[in-house]
Amino acid sequence: MAEQRQRALSTSGEALYQILGLDKNCTHDDIKRSYRKLALKYHPDKNPENPDATDKFKELNNAHAVLSDVTKRNIYDKYGSLGLYVSQQFGEENVNTYFMLSSWWAKGLFAICGLLTGCYFCCCLCCCFNCCCGKCKPHTPGEEDPECYVSPEDLEEQIRTDNERDGDTPIVLQPTNASEKTQLIGDGHRSYT
Repeated sequence: MAEQRQRALSTSGEALYQILGLDKNCTHDDIKRSYRKLALKYHPDKNPENPDATDKFKELNNAHAVLSDVTKRNIYDKYGSLGLYVSQQFGEENVNTYFMLSSWWAKGLFAICGLLTGCYFCCCLCCCFNCCCGKCKPHTPGEEDPECYVSPEDLEEQIRTDNERDGDTPIVLQPTNASEKTQLIGDGHRSYT
């Protein structure tokens, strides 16, 4: 079985009309009439000995499906089969935007605005300094964050200084109510003020 070459996407929007034997300014009724006539002629049940009839029938169905839908027909008339492909990928409402942004003048305007404002340079610096070597830099597994890391010696020293400042007596009782202004510490009292 020979492999079929994939069709290139056209921008002219004439092939589907040629399949139905019509021109671009035909009416919806002309499309329907031509489709019915050709569908009966190339239907696989009426042509079991003709293997090309199945392929022709599939092409007819595709042409009728596109040309009978008003939105798809408008896209096809304006942008061809490439427009239909874009509408499948991005949605029918985004076809005009896609073709506007892919035009030469939109690309040129984007490049000029970026160069004049320095936006490309600014974005690159922000990404590099924040994500590559800044706070957002990804850490390798096993590497600890230097801002949160406390060495055991520093932690022991901090505990020692806290104990010296607060005294050596441990807190053994908590206040019984919120209005109580003293805290019992060991044998003595310390007041809050």
